Amino acid sequence: MARKKHAKKHEEEASEAWLLPYSDLMTLLLALFICLFAISQTDQTKLVQMAQAFTAAFNMGGPSFFDKAGPSNSMTREIISSEDAGNSAYLQENQQLQDLQQQLEEYIRANNLQDDLSTQLEEEGLMIRIKERALFPSGSADLVPESQRIGPIVAGLLAQVPERVLISGHTDTDPINTAQFPSNWELSSVRAMTFMKYLLSINQNLNPARFSAIGYGEYRPIAMNDTAENKQKNRRVEILIARTLTFNPNEGFHKQTDVDLVAK
Repeated sequence: MARKKHAKKHEEEASEAWLLPYSDLMTLLLALFICLFAISQTDQTKLVQMAQAFTAAFNMGGPSFFDKAGPSNSMTREIISSEDAGNSAYLQENQQLQDLQQQLEEYIRANNLQDDLSTQLEEEGLMIRIKERALFPSGSADLVPESQRIGPIVAGLLAQVPERVLISGHTDTDPINTAQFPSNWELSSVRAMTFMKYLLSINQNLNPARFSAIGYGEYRPIAMNDTAENKQKNRRVEILIARTLTFNPNEGFHKQTDVDLVAK
């Protein structure tokens, strides 16, 4: 009887031995599917990090399957080199825009143009805002003599850099309905085009291929249209010196296009 009990106990222990290799197999299959999913993604930097993590977790000193799951060492170096180049280009361009902003701010102070002209360094690039009264009469797209105090300095700054330039016209919510301007769309568009052509005409070093003009009417205000003072702020022309590169911490460096600028 003792022999029979011993045999039965041995059989029970043998029947549970499959659990250990089965659990190992499931773990490896899970890791395999995660790697296959990662390979299908375009973010090569994250893929490198994932491959390194799995290598550290599963490799016991010999060759590892995960060494082959990510990009090769040469590809990794290319990714790092590309990021370094993007950092350098972004910082260099940002410094150039800061220098332009400083030059224009000094001109604004020297000529007491604080009420008509302002600058702001934004994610999209260097924004130059000019109030309507410094360029156009109310309801008109004909440049006033005052524009000669602003146009040449702006054109000179634009000639110092190679970035693209987007000139946009903006109005308040007061409607206009004339033969020349049936709505604020037309007024803002013609103003943007007029000022762009003026800049190109006074500085022959400007490449017209860099420039574009658009009218936004009253639909991109920077202040509520509830007072005369706020409406005056909204009646403006903006010159955006667009960054070539923008940085998104989740996606890395992104080269801006005209579509990006208009969408923003």
